[in-house]
Amino acid sequence: MRGVRGAITVDENTEKAIGDAARKLISVMLSENNFSIEDIASITFTVTHDLNAAFPAAAVRKLAGFSLVPMICALEIDVPGSLKHCIRVLMLVNTGAGQSDIKHVYLNGAARLRPDLT
Repeated sequence: MRGVRGAITVDENTEKAIGDAARKLISVMLSENNFSIEDIASITFTVTHDLNAAFPAAAVRKLAGFSLVPMICALEIDVPGSLKHCIRVLMLVNTGAGQSDIKHVYLNGAARLRPDLT
C-alpha cells in the first residue's frame, strides 16, 4: 500500500468549484499513476477554512465507480499565511509500485506547496 498526495486550489467557495476541482484532482491522480478505482483503499480530503460550500468527497462519489470507496473530509489547520482555497488529498492505494514511482499531483496554485514534486 502506498500513500499518494495531491492538492488543488479553487477560485471560489461554491459547490460547483469545489466539486469540479475535487473530481479533476482525483482523476489526474489516478491517470498519472495508472491506478484503477479498485486499487483505492481510502481517500482523505482536507479543505482550508474558506471552503465550506461542499464536501469534496460527496462530489467524487458521483463519479462512476466511486460509491464504495471509503472517503472522509476534514478541516485543514488554519496556519497564518498558509495557502487559501485549497483542497488536499491523501489517497491510500494498493499497489506494487515503489515509493519513488508514485506521482504526487499538485494543481493550480497548490503547485507551490511541493515545488520539489511538480
